[in-house]
Amino acid sequence: MGLSRPHKAGNGVSTRWVSLFCIASFFLGVLVINRFWAIPDPDKLDEEASSVEKHKSRALNPTDDCEKKDAIVRTGDILSQVSQTHDVIMTLDKTISSLEMQLAAARAAKVNDDEGSPVVTNSGSEQFKDRPKVFFVMGIITAFSSRKRRDSIRETWMPQGEELRKLEKEKGIIMRFVIGHSATPGGVLDRAVDAEDEQHKDFLRLNHIEGYHELSTKTQVYFSTAVAKWDADFYIKVDDDVHINLGMVGSTLARHRSKPRVYLGCMKSGPVLSQKGVKYHEPEYWKFGEEGNKYFRHATGQIYVISKDLATYISVNR
Repeated sequence: MGLSRPHKAGNGVSTRWVSLFCIASFFLGVLVINRFWAIPDPDKLDEEASSVEKHKSRALNPTDDCEKKDAIVRTGDILSQVSQTHDVIMTLDKTISSLEMQLAAARAAKVNDDEGSPVVTNSGSEQFKDRPKVFFVMGIITAFSSRKRRDSIRETWMPQGEELRKLEKEKGIIMRFVIGHSATPGGVLDRAVDAEDEQHKDFLRLNHIEGYHELSTKTQVYFSTAVAKWDADFYIKVDDDVHINLGMVGSTLARHRSKPRVYLGCMKSGPVLSQKGVKYHEPEYWKFGEEGNKYFRHATGQIYVISKDLATYISVNR
């Protein structure tokens, strides 16, 4: 008639403890499964499914890959053909430039022979064959009255005597004072320059009558004469009141040596002055367009550099 006791299993274990043991075993199993059996990531499943689909697509449509490979091959062929065409054009350009140079040298030599230039004594063909290959020719434009300027250059940046010859032989750098002759050949002015040249041997004499209003023509004659005398990569025109850093000039030109057409200098531009009576009046202003137009961009006259092709063009079209 009293309170009933908890039932015990046959082995004497209480049913309550059996229930607790079962619940604990269940949670322990859940923990073990979560630790060692990771649930697959949905993103990875999507990637794997996509990879399988691509593989099936390639298996069913093998021509797609072939077409892509063919397109890549065709693109490579086109690039190769473009590169080959560019090389051919560059070769033709160099060949044309070489032919123009030869033509200019022959014409300049013929003109000098016909006019009796003191610079040229050989025939045109012999002179062309004997032209030495050099790096650059620097012509220092000077006048009869500029002896002090020439001496200043000799004492500062221009080598003299054996050093000048060594520079020509080892570096291929030619430097000459450029001057023509007086209106009375063989006069006092010409004899003074002849004596100076005999002392320093650094003149390039032109078949040209000196005069302030003939400076443009003198420059053209200089380029033509230099092209006929030396096969240079560059030809430089310098005024005799400009001092040069030869090392800087050489290193700058070396960077442009592979280019076929080069024009270097201190570039500028400005209005074309059509009004008469003003300083720097342009008599042929109409060639530059309407009134108030500007000159095309060009180098100042004190110093500039042109490559072989441009010097040849000047010589041919002078």
